[in-house]
Amino acid sequence: MSSKLEQARALDAADALAHFRERFLIADPEMIYLDGNSLGRLPLCAETSMADLLRRQWGERLIRSWNEGWFTLPERVGGKLAQLVGAQADEVIVADSTSINLFKLAVAGLRLQRSRRRILTDDLNFPSDVYILQGIVEMLDAGHRLEIVHSEDGVHGPVEALLAALDEDVALVVLSHTVFKSGYMYDMRAITEAVHAVGALVLWDLSHSVGSAPVALNAAGADLAVGCTYKYVNGGPGAPAFLYVRRDLQERLQNPISGWMGQRAPFDFALDYAPEVGIRRFLTGTPPVLSLAMIEPGVDLLLEAGLEALRAKSVQQTSFLISLWEERLAPLGYTLKSPRQAERRGSHISLGHPEGWRINQALIHDLGVLPDFRAPDNIRLGVAPLYTSFIDVYAAAERLQRAVEERIYMRHSSGRATVT
Repeated sequence: MSSKLEQARALDAADALAHFRERFLIADPEMIYLDGNSLGRLPLCAETSMADLLRRQWGERLIRSWNEGWFTLPERVGGKLAQLVGAQADEVIVADSTSINLFKLAVAGLRLQRSRRRILTDDLNFPSDVYILQGIVEMLDAGHRLEIVHSEDGVHGPVEALLAALDEDVALVVLSHTVFKSGYMYDMRAITEAVHAVGALVLWDLSHSVGSAPVALNAAGADLAVGCTYKYVNGGPGAPAFLYVRRDLQERLQNPISGWMGQRAPFDFALDYAPEVGIRRFLTGTPPVLSLAMIEPGVDLLLEAGLEALRAKSVQQTSFLISLWEERLAPLGYTLKSPRQAERRGSHISLGHPEGWRINQALIHDLGVLPDFRAPDNIRLGVAPLYTSFIDVYAAAERLQRAVEERIYMRHSSGRATVT
């Protein structure tokens, strides 16, 4: 028997979080799911919550439910999410999508820094974030310049180049805390301190961190942040996102999409907008109650498990996967496209291969593994500590090995699907 297989079994036997796997719907126990960094599994308690929401809250209580919890749902769930990102309950709220929240906070930050014109990001940032920033520059038409700092290896954040680019004309720095392709994780405190030293603001995208990696917004002195809830938080497909605004900045920032849910007295129906005090001012339209409520079960599971335990298991599992890559996969042409240093790594590992797309298809259609693919050659293997086992990690590496050794990938064409 393989020593690595024995190691995986021993690690599972010692795993204090192993029982959480039973609290998720696993329709096919034979399928290895390593795409929780794109869409988390369904918590079983979410089914119960949804049944109550549909039958009792909507079906029986009808409009009365707005005064029985629906109206305050954005800040109630936001307050729980705050515990996952190291913030105060009144600094986080659930609203809209990650892209819309990034638009709101970026515009608000630029308006606060009216005398400054430079916006910095890097070429590892999620492209949608870059698109939003490009659109903002065009829309404001105020002479802003978006500058994209280049990563030399496409894996690690270009920290030195970012720091060298900082000056007193920088208004805003926008970065993904954990990079979507490689899993590289920035030192939030160090970057934030450097940005503040030149008087600029920093906006963090936490989408690939929240629920799996350590986030300490208050301890880092972070200004602004956004993040999604359908990855490691297990909030469901298309679940609403969240935003964070440091408490002392809330009254100084203006929501550029001023809607009635951010109005101080929305049911007065006054024609002049007066923003709500505090974090609710960053709301816009009516919250999508059904999908918003489904975020809460996943958050509760994460809080029950504990962030330190989740992070410790994530580091163990990604380190185990890297050791399997060294032993079995590197000789077959797979390259490691994630950081080796655990403190600079989130909860997914990217492996490159010239036949990455076809290998990915072989894993999905022939070998019972569900990862995802990011161009040009990244096979992303997402480790979700709540439900991913060490045996899952071992078996995925074994099947990656088979895909090449047995040339199973040759069964598939190089044509790309719409969703990868």
